[in-house]
Amino acid sequence: MANEFVKRYKGNPILTKKDVPYKVETVHNAGVVKYDGRYIMLFRSHLDTGRSIIGKAVSDDGFHFTVDPQPFMTCAKEGIFAEYEAFGVEDPRINPLEGSYYITYSAYSRHGVRIGLARTSDFESIERIAFITQADYRNTVLFPEKIGGRYVKLDRPHSDISPWSIWIAYSPDLRHWGDSRVVMKPVMYHWDEMKIGPGAPPIRTPKGWLNIYHGVFPTMDGSVYRLGVCLHKLDDPAVVLGVCDRWILAPEDPWELVGYVHNVVFTCAAIGEPDGTLKLYWGAADTVMCVGTAVIDELVDLCLTDSRPPF
Repeated sequence: MANEFVKRYKGNPILTKKDVPYKVETVHNAGVVKYDGRYIMLFRSHLDTGRSIIGKAVSDDGFHFTVDPQPFMTCAKEGIFAEYEAFGVEDPRINPLEGSYYITYSAYSRHGVRIGLARTSDFESIERIAFITQADYRNTVLFPEKIGGRYVKLDRPHSDISPWSIWIAYSPDLRHWGDSRVVMKPVMYHWDEMKIGPGAPPIRTPKGWLNIYHGVFPTMDGSVYRLGVCLHKLDDPAVVLGVCDRWILAPEDPWELVGYVHNVVFTCAAIGEPDGTLKLYWGAADTVMCVGTAVIDELVDLCLTDSRPPF
């Protein structure tokens, strides 16, 4: 029986390849932000080469989106970015910070996958800034403010030595990162036992930073991607105050169960609203985009009252 932590929008899926005015094979794993009174979505799409680009869509209500006539971001054509983006740009997160919008994205090449950092102020133009990880990292999100005088990010390095876990790191300038440490790991024979990774950029609440993350469980029929929540301490986000023991969203609808990658709900975005709810966006089966709503306080309370340790 499905839980009620996230209420699915009845109009799902909200964006498919049929809504895109140029040829793509999928629409998924989108960052979303409020900008100038509207919702901006930056979504990943596979091309029929198998490589990925990033498109843009706009909405007045956060549910009905119209796609721009051209892609927003494709592989760089020259310089260091071209070398490390040659196989595609993927899974953008939009991170509001200090009056700008920083986009963290996965850049693929023959060298592996790294996290690129780009910036926009108007969602019309984009400036690439730097690569902010070595290989192999994915799922990087920035906290929306400095903490202790430094910028802070969460991400997930690939590792075969220890289960793929969530790490934290700090920077004086958004380019150079250090003081990294692991803050949360999967739990054996749990719904997220195979790997975890940050999803949406953290949301500030009075009780802590709400982190909506994905967790993966291996089955005889392949891996299942679900979403969970944890809470980080406001003034020291390396401290995880609690991790909800249960998932808050799992593949259930037909477009989540079957697609380019079966049995996947994967988020890169959640937007807190003035009424205390949030809109949670997720890619379904790496094929279409969906949205649902949740109550922020309820998710925070799950982390504190129905909790397991971070390790």
